[in-house]
Amino acid sequence: MNTTSDHPSYTDDELAEFDVTVLLRYGLTAAPGPRRTALFGDGAAAAAVILDRLGTQPRSVAFLAEVVRAGGLAYAAELPEPLPRPEAATVVRDWLEAATQLAAGAPADEAAARWLGAVATIIEVKHLTRARTARN
Repeated sequence: MNTTSDHPSYTDDELAEFDVTVLLRYGLTAAPGPRRTALFGDGAAAAAVILDRLGTQPRSVAFLAEVVRAGGLAYAAELPEPLPRPEAATVVRDWLEAATQLAAGAPADEAAARWLGAVATIIEVKHLTRARTARN
């Protein structure tokens, strides 16, 4: 962790160790501020690292975000395969179930959908960066 600035930076290995479930529990329904920022910043980056390492495609996470937006967290948490890869499905199902326990209704569903959209975007950036690096 970089302790010389107000904005710490983490390696992918450090992000992979974050407890995304806890960040969701405390950040999803939080008012704008540090908890929400942690969820949408470090939490989204951590989730992206975890899912990327499990071979998840960004479009799968983006699709899941739309499912959450349309059907809600509870509906998405009950899907037999919220993501195509079994390991990723298990991880994301745990996150969805934790978010569902908040029982915060439509505002939490929308926040979770936006968060999943952010995770998908970060995974996409990681893929594009790797492809660009491989070409050089």
